[in-house]
Amino acid sequence: MIAINNLTFEIGARALYDEANWHIKPGDKTGLIGANGTGKTTLLKIIVGEYTPTSGTISMAKDIKIGYLNQDLLSHQSDKSILHVAMEAFERQNQLHTEIERLLEKLETDYSEDLIQKLSDKQMEFEALDGYNIEYRAHEILAGLGFSDDDQKRPLSEFSGGWRMRVMLARILLQTPDILLLDEPTNHLDLPSIKWLESYLQAFEGAIVIVSHDRYFLDRVVNTIVESKRGKLIQYAGNYSFYLEEKALREEIQSNQYKNQQAKIKQEERLIERFRAKASKAKMVQSRIKALERMEKVSDVEDYNPTVNFRFKFSKQSGRHVARLENVSKSYPGNPILERADAVIEKGDKIALIGANGRGKSTLLRIIAGTDNDFSGVCETGHNVTQTFFAQHQLEALHLEHEILQELQQFAPKHTETELRSILGCFLFTGDDVFKKIRVLSGGEKSRVALAKALTADANFLILDEPTNHLDIQSVNILIQALQQFEGTFIVVSHDRYLLDNVANKIWYIEDRKIKEYPGTYEEYETWQTKRESKPPAVKNTSKQAAPKMEKQPKNDDKDRQSKKLHKDLEATEQRIAEKEQSIKDAELLMADEQLYADTDKLNEASQHYEQLKKELQVLQNQWEALAEEIMALENGVS
Repeated sequence: MIAINNLTFEIGARALYDEANWHIKPGDKTGLIGANGTGKTTLLKIIVGEYTPTSGTISMAKDIKIGYLNQDLLSHQSDKSILHVAMEAFERQNQLHTEIERLLEKLETDYSEDLIQKLSDKQMEFEALDGYNIEYRAHEILAGLGFSDDDQKRPLSEFSGGWRMRVMLARILLQTPDILLLDEPTNHLDLPSIKWLESYLQAFEGAIVIVSHDRYFLDRVVNTIVESKRGKLIQYAGNYSFYLEEKALREEIQSNQYKNQQAKIKQEERLIERFRAKASKAKMVQSRIKALERMEKVSDVEDYNPTVNFRFKFSKQSGRHVARLENVSKSYPGNPILERADAVIEKGDKIALIGANGRGKSTLLRIIAGTDNDFSGVCETGHNVTQTFFAQHQLEALHLEHEILQELQQFAPKHTETELRSILGCFLFTGDDVFKKIRVLSGGEKSRVALAKALTADANFLILDEPTNHLDIQSVNILIQALQQFEGTFIVVSHDRYLLDNVANKIWYIEDRKIKEYPGTYEEYETWQTKRESKPPAVKNTSKQAAPKMEKQPKNDDKDRQSKKLHKDLEATEQRIAEKEQSIKDAELLMADEQLYADTDKLNEASQHYEQLKKELQVLQNQWEALAEEIMALENGVS
């Protein structure tokens, strides 16, 4: 489909890519990852022809249709409705619709056979292109991305950048391209929209290349990872979790090879040094020197996963109750957010506030932080509570002419320069980086500076609104470690499910204009919510109707036979699950074999087999759950 051969791309004296290779095949779903600055977005622009490589080739199938979502689309402006903007994807259908309307007007005065034939031809082509369903398709995709029926009638110009990006995504998806290039598609999506996009991309039949820092999203969508590293494109067969395991295995092999080679080099150098002065050994010494020079050196493994290891300071401990909301009501014109809502935040709570955009998450954070006082009811902080509030507007509060270290020194004067440098090092600012001016930093770098400031504050209560925006996977991992080490209390709004699952011990969500709480991790909440949503709505009525009809309940003998059969089926399914899990382990061992990566066809075959085994395991697990529920229902007397 697309072949990248010996690609070199230079910016000034720096080679962003150096003879990199990558073949994208039909049906590939690839996550393109790498640290910020390794050229992921640049590579997408090279593929679509916006940038020209220094050398090498990019060849692709003739007439290939590429859909490219990039952050530049945020600037797209239009006074037309978002439904109309999305439907601009159907260029030929729209053209035919206009021509058909014009021909119908002419037919009011001209009944010639030529005109009727033209109209018939246009209508046939329009129907063949599914023209009568394009509005429904556009409406369906916009609804999946979070737009209500009323929203779809509003002009694009009324929407903020994040919502405008969703419209552009809808337009690209409606074009049904052969390959989708998506640069950070989840950046401006809430959790329901991310889940909808996951389902859509899982069913998408074309190829996909996704640049994303959302590892849960990558795990659910991609079957290949390509890492941009040191000018090369390194391929791994599997999703992001498999990539982590496989990369660790490769690095262990590389580390052992490096250590063995270094030991051999030292041994040779000692031998050379020992016999260098002896004329009788001169030939042997020269031979060994040349052998060392010809040796292909194995590089040591670089640690791209820095760890956070500093103690967060706050001068006083908070009381038991950190914040209390009582009878809080808040609304915007035509949009009630909270109505007589109550909630309590206690010392040590690590709260994830989740939900769809527009439900009031950021508004609730501002109320708790005290920056929004336009509400009724009570919101008060507890004894000895000191807070810091991180939101995206904090980036605008950075002093552009300050150096990074200077910015932190003025904000946190109690910390020593060594401590601040250590903190900045954890946020990937090392060496002379700390003397960079704020004004020259990228959006992601500014986010890291603002986060470092928030975490150095003398605060025992953190309020964090979308702290992962603009952060790459490496930086998200740093934030997770920092929050895990934080001994105070925090509440965080984020669409990064990996972060939420690793830092939260309580889940808050707004439902029916009330603040609801789930006392557990995000993964546990997801499981609970899935069961809650899948519960049949009319179970109670059905039970009432069925209860009097005793003859429909199974007799004891029948019930015993049915129970035995179900238990037998359950045991058989358990055995099949165990066998399938063993097959998956065998497949993982096969894919860990370095020799496999030398043969692309065998690699793809092994990868497809591995993915198929995982799907079969999921089917068996679903069967087991259904049997278990049937047994429970039978034993509890539910028909």
